[in-house]
Amino acid sequence: MNAAHPQPADGGNDYNRKVIAEFRAAEGLVGGDFAGKTLLLLTTRGRRSGESRTTPLVYLRDGGRVIVFALNGGAPADPAWYRNLADTPEVTVELGPDTFAAHAVPLDAAEHEDVWARQIEVEPVFAEFRARTTRVVPLVELRPAA
Repeated sequence: MNAAHPQPADGGNDYNRKVIAEFRAAEGLVGGDFAGKTLLLLTTRGRRSGESRTTPLVYLRDGGRVIVFALNGGAPADPAWYRNLADTPEVTVELGPDTFAAHAVPLDAAEHEDVWARQIEVEPVFAEFRARTTRVVPLVELRPAA
């Protein structure tokens, strides 16, 4: 399903804003650091501001599921987009040319190792990011809204 892009398209920094613009202009294809990666745009509602916040994220297709990783580059704190989900799990996902409403659902801890293994097989650099932090990195399924 195609829908209007949430506005404003705030990527939080100039780099993300450029990736978001390129993603939207090329219906999900981007170059640079994300060339050849499975990339989506996740729009959350800011927990304090209430404003829409869009973040480019690498994702994993796990069967019919779409999974994202709250890595934050291995930083000690969860990324802002993940903290926003605690207040408002209803999100917008842009995947290639399609835009859809979704519900963000954290995965059970029992699934973490299996999902991590699949992601690291696809994107080995994720092992390095994961090793940078002592926190448990949340994994989130983006379920299309009914």
